[in-house]
Amino acid sequence: MSFEEWKEVQLEEIISFNPKETIKKGTKAKKVTMQDLEPFTRKIQGYSEEIVTSGSKFRNGDTLLARITPCLENGKTAFVDILNADEVAFGSTEFIVMRAKKNLADEKFVYYLSISPWFREIAIQSMTGSSGRQRAQVGVLEKSKLKLPTIEEQKEIGEILSSIDNKIELNNQINKNLEEMAQAIFQSWFIDFEPFQDGEFVESELGMIPKGWEVKKIADLDVVVTDYVANGSFAKLKENVTILENEGYALFVRNTDLKIDFTGTRKYVNKNSYEFLNKTKLFGGEVLISNVGDVGSVYLCPPYKIPMTLGNNLIMIKSEKRDINNNFLFRLFKSVFGQGLIKSITTGSVQSKFNKTDFRNLKLVVPNTGILEEYNEKFGVIEKMLFDNKLQNTKLTHLRDTLLPKLMSGEIRVPHDTEGSEIIDEQLLRI
Repeated sequence: MSFEEWKEVQLEEIISFNPKETIKKGTKAKKVTMQDLEPFTRKIQGYSEEIVTSGSKFRNGDTLLARITPCLENGKTAFVDILNADEVAFGSTEFIVMRAKKNLADEKFVYYLSISPWFREIAIQSMTGSSGRQRAQVGVLEKSKLKLPTIEEQKEIGEILSSIDNKIELNNQINKNLEEMAQAIFQSWFIDFEPFQDGEFVESELGMIPKGWEVKKIADLDVVVTDYVANGSFAKLKENVTILENEGYALFVRNTDLKIDFTGTRKYVNKNSYEFLNKTKLFGGEVLISNVGDVGSVYLCPPYKIPMTLGNNLIMIKSEKRDINNNFLFRLFKSVFGQGLIKSITTGSVQSKFNKTDFRNLKLVVPNTGILEEYNEKFGVIEKMLFDNKLQNTKLTHLRDTLLPKLMSGEIRVPHDTEGSEIIDEQLLRI
């Protein structure tokens, strides 16, 4: 069947929106909150078991779509696969539940349709309500029309896109294990000093430390500590557009971008602002710490080729010489000890925050260069694997997001379009 022969349907013909399900009140069931969904991530990140009150009801194979601002715009949409057969769960009242109608739509196809640019634009444009509490309208979604592939081709599209998400989720699980290992090793070496217990220890203002190590203020280390400072010349940000460096724009790196590895909505500054923000240019490898709101979130900036500059609500630390290094600082501030240091300078009852001056006065136990070199030689491979998996996920996400609208529109066909299949196979092999 050619694309021209795809049947035009209204979404309500193939998808049940908020299908009726019941769970007896007073019983326990799995509950999924909005916090359990990550932006542009298929997998539900967690759940709790609670007494059923009210909320949306869903089963395996359903799609959960955040309907409220800013969660919808941020891409909070997930595929339900955490339940047992015939189990019903409940969740946020701000979810729209989408269920494929049997023999008319494929459940995976429905999920990928829900994250397609076409569907997202309709959902976002349909939002009504007071500022800050706008919600997508189910009635608008139900009446939206699209050209529908056959059920066989829907399944093929769902499988192709799922194979990419499966690899992303596998990398995420591997990285979760590697992250736990990296933090445990750092804790052993630089917080508990376990490999050095047979050596000599000396008294310091931070307690007993291995001989030859020092207590230093961050201000006294060979590091750059800076944050974003705006003035009237700062240009208006451009959002969610594809702009290359030769067009004179740079990626404005915010806390939200780092949380989702830059795969979601991006904001850009023009060349003039980029030059003005010279002190906060990023090249990859810098340690970034959130200092307002989500205080203490710590990231290692990826070395992307796109010019980048530091966004607001972040402090940047960058090692300049060999007495310290970025990986050490990154692991330190992710540790319980490092988080305690940040907490000690955090203020604010309405909005938590800390300032750069207080941060620079924090005191650290700094190992000698030889110990750092030994640590990096033994365990640097873990950091490389973590980065390689994140980089691969960025490429996979880009591939998925590139293929998705092409498959949905019929620009690339499966399985009968040999040329389209070959294009997909080629792109997958390059990752």
